[in-house]
Amino acid sequence: MALKVKPLRVQHAYAQVSDQIEAQIMEGVLKPGDQLPGEVEMAAMFNVNRSTVREGIRRLESEGFVRRSSPRKMVVSIPRMAELSSRQTRALSMLDVSFDELWHAAIATEPLAAELAALHADAKDLSTLTDIHTALVAAEGKGKTTIELDTAFHSQVAKASKNRVLQMAREPIGFLLYSGFEALIPQLPQAMSRQIVAHNHVIEAIRNRDPSRAREWMHRHIDDFKRGYIQAGLPLSTPISGVPGRLAHLATDKGPSAGSK
Repeated sequence: MALKVKPLRVQHAYAQVSDQIEAQIMEGVLKPGDQLPGEVEMAAMFNVNRSTVREGIRRLESEGFVRRSSPRKMVVSIPRMAELSSRQTRALSMLDVSFDELWHAAIATEPLAAELAALHADAKDLSTLTDIHTALVAAEGKGKTTIELDTAFHSQVAKASKNRVLQMAREPIGFLLYSGFEALIPQLPQAMSRQIVAHNHVIEAIRNRDPSRAREWMHRHIDDFKRGYIQAGLPLSTPISGVPGRLAHLATDKGPSAGSK
């Protein structure tokens, strides 16, 4: 087989600046709260101009590795959950992961999140879940709005679990997996109403501090999403990025019968 190549691109200088600083943050050389040198000093250190340093810092700031403590001072910070999951989501998308791969991960993480939420959710968590569910009911029939609210519901269940590792692990999986619901809706309209039924049961189980039932309903919920996908004739092995109607914004979660997700 003949070797195929693409034109090589030299990495931008600003990316090299941000990569070096990020590496030192990840290695613990730079710690949260440490102040970075000023733009002029860093420009001299990296042998680049100030605009290159500024662009590199802007990149780190957007990903949560640094923050401004004042207009002229930049300090190391800990990335927030949303910033980390956004990077993971983009990485998974670039790997062309399939619906089936995402589903197998979700069937392990989502029921656990619901079980832990039933044990640890507080009044604010329940209030937020109820508000999302109410909005979801009102949005039935509006595909993209429903997907966004569905994703928010699952994210809030994970947040209510009070397990940050689980929350961060399942966030990019859920974002990509549930975006596939947009392709399911036209093929299986009843999926939306069954989705609402399943969410309601999960909320009730969490409210009643019933971890077994919360896990059971979430498991049925996720399992049913796959059955609905199959029933609608959608491909399980196709990269999720190739599924029609997938949510495009990566910048920055179903009842007992088929198609409830």
